[in-house]
Amino acid sequence: MQNRINIGSVEPNALKAMMGLETYISQAPISKSLKELIKIRASQINGCAYCIDMHTKDALKNGETNQRIFLLSAWHETHDIFTKEEKVVLKITEEVTLIHKNGLTDETYDKALKFFSDNQIAQIIMAVVVINAWNRIAISGHLKIEEAHG
Repeated sequence: MQNRINIGSVEPNALKAMMGLETYISQAPISKSLKELIKIRASQINGCAYCIDMHTKDALKNGETNQRIFLLSAWHETHDIFTKEEKVVLKITEEVTLIHKNGLTDETYDKALKFFSDNQIAQIIMAVVVINAWNRIAISGHLKIEEAHG
């Protein structure tokens, strides 16, 4: 892969603005587990190896199971691996990430209202928006995965 610019090096204010959004998401009261599921699922859809690597490691450190991470891309077919709340969040993640298809559907939004407040839904949407932006930065810049040495 061709070496590309590092946006953080050449445009530090852009990275600083992104870090402001990341700080907002990190302080949002939705669970760390949900945040990592959002980050991993959006990164899978976008094909961002750098972010998948980072966030699966973070999820494991946070207590997420291998099985749930392995099944995340096929969550639609799982029955009791993910909670109803998690499934709604994963659906929001997919619909917002693939916004060009149908947008965030009324059906998904209405399901979310059964489990989450308006503020929580806003936080979930913003978490999806932020990881999508990070995916685009990482993919456009050809960020490389750190190889594990063991």
